[in-house]
Amino acid sequence: MADQVQLAYDYPVLGAFWTVMWIFLWILWLVVLFRVITDIFRDREMGGWGKAGWLLFVLFLPFLGVLVYVIARGRRMGERERQEVQERQQALDAYIRQTVSSGGTGADELAKLSALKDKGELSEDEFQRAKEKVLH
Repeated sequence: MADQVQLAYDYPVLGAFWTVMWIFLWILWLVVLFRVITDIFRDREMGGWGKAGWLLFVLFLPFLGVLVYVIARGRRMGERERQEVQERQQALDAYIRQTVSSGGTGADELAKLSALKDKGELSEDEFQRAKEKVLH
């Protein structure tokens, strides 16, 4: 056996802890980096050249760029995110209202069919067939 096999008990617990910690910090760093990049594009007050400058700064000097961005513009990051979430919620609410108001529900269709039957414009067989279509 010229090659030595490293067994699990040869890897110290502290080494495993440091490995997990470095992986966690690396993932945390990526999350912060992408949040900053997202915030750069989300900001409507900043012009195109400002966005390009911040983006280049963050991409070419990532640690320094993110640190400076968070110090200089971090206070408004949360406000911009909250505003974006509110706009998305309002758009979703408007879409739901539009969808509900434009399409008739089954109860509305049954009420119309019942009114037509009461007026005598539909026979009982026609009413039953139309009712089955609405319910299925």
